Amino acid sequence: MADFASRDPKSPAFWDERFERGFTPWDRGGVPAALRDFVSRSGRPLRTLIPGCGAAYELAYLSDAGWDATAIDFSPAAVAAARAAVGPWSERVREADFFAFAPTLPVDLMYERAFLCALPRAMWPQVAARWADLLAPGALLAGFFFFDDAPKGPPFGIARDQLDALLTPAFRCVEDAAVEDSIAVFAGKERWMVWQRS
Repeated sequence: MADFASRDPKSPAFWDERFERGFTPWDRGGVPAALRDFVSRSGRPLRTLIPGCGAAYELAYLSDAGWDATAIDFSPAAVAAARAAVGPWSERVREADFFAFAPTLPVDLMYERAFLCALPRAMWPQVAARWADLLAPGALLAGFFFFDDAPKGPPFGIARDQLDALLTPAFRCVEDAAVEDSIAVFAGKERWMVWQRS
């Protein structure tokens, strides 16, 4: 990693360089079991936003299941990778900054997959506030949360009490489960969680 020119994960250039050089250790190459289970248990399709989508395998899965899903990333290289990966659903991948993106219709579900942990800890309050802004009462924030105390990242881990403090002003946790099919970078350090907007 010493030869990467960009060191700032707040910049699209950081992610462009890694996608362009094929350095994506967070990319599982498919859809996690917990999301598949969540979709099968849902009573109806949910309008979903996937911020920081990376290769966006989940977008194709949700779209194939009849869900109205949109994936965004601020890295042009990530968007190109996602569009190539999702095939017929490529028009649902947009190059956009999560903090400025305005969905055309209300979002029922925000899918979290290595977005929070990709950003420096100082940005987390902004992320949580934006999640709350984009989700109406009753809407869901669901996905994978990375728990670790290593000072350097990404991925930047969080402690459970920190996550509670970050989210409980606007959300309540309604599901918390172990993850059995983590990839190496997250193994033993992530949990599937569903948070409902208060």
